[in-house]
Amino acid sequence: MRLGNDSAIAMQFILINRYGTSTRLQLGPLQLGLFVILTAALATGVFYGGVQFAQGYSDQSMAHVYDNAGHIWRQELAEQREQIASAKDSANQQLSAMAARLSKLQGHIFRLDALGARLANMADLEDFDFGVDSPPGMGGPMPELQTDMEQGDLVAALDELTRELDERADKLTAMERLLMNRNLREDILPAGSPVRGGWVSSLFGMRSNPISGRREMHTGIDFAGKVGTHIHSVAAGVVTYSGRNGGYGNMVEINHGDGYVTRYAHNRENLVSVGERVDKGAPIALMGDTGRSTGVHLHFEVMHDGKTVNPKQYISVN
Repeated sequence: MRLGNDSAIAMQFILINRYGTSTRLQLGPLQLGLFVILTAALATGVFYGGVQFAQGYSDQSMAHVYDNAGHIWRQELAEQREQIASAKDSANQQLSAMAARLSKLQGHIFRLDALGARLANMADLEDFDFGVDSPPGMGGPMPELQTDMEQGDLVAALDELTRELDERADKLTAMERLLMNRNLREDILPAGSPVRGGWVSSLFGMRSNPISGRREMHTGIDFAGKVGTHIHSVAAGVVTYSGRNGGYGNMVEINHGDGYVTRYAHNRENLVSVGERVDKGAPIALMGDTGRSTGVHLHFEVMHDGKTVNPKQYISVN
């Protein structure tokens, strides 16, 4: 570009081709202005086109990314929904199984109540109530426990079942203890007859002594029988005496506990020793006529708390 004398603005271009020759191109002020305008317009167009292309490409890329991301998210959500559905189905199956188990256990409680009530009735234990007047609260018929049970309902039912089982366990334990005590008491309480097949020859109380003829107190019951007849203990206990004892002759004494003592006198032979434990009905001696006696018989005494009592209120007298 150069300036003339008239201060006009001009631009000169030198174009060189591939053969080395040059061509001069000179632009005047008007042409130069047009050239600048066209150049600016071209640059603006190119820039705008590039921006539009870049924006379009960016939008297309983002749309592709969004589309891929949306597909991934939808797939992830579907998988999570499937996992949740599977977990829910598994939980429902477990709840159904637990509800069925609960229903079965409650059935056991019903049978336990029936058994407890039957035992209490057979044993005349009126203080024990096993479900007759106070059946366990189930919240509805038993089959309903197997359908659509919520977790909270199941937990509450299990807690109630635990309470009921504890209550019945306490009742059964108390009844067992009472029955054991009763059986023990029945075992140690004199009952039955010390002689099988004998007959009563003299009762308890005032009588004329068969030897002296004087009226005196007879402290037991006499059972007559054959020599060698087995004599049995009328209750379980421990032998505290076995041997000769004056007018009693051969005598066996048994302590049964709870203040009860029995004596078996005039025996031909004693079959037990001191310290030996005997069961109710066990043979302890053979019938004889040793000691102060007029014939073969058994003199049987019952003592309670150190005092002689009438055996008739405890044993069978034929």
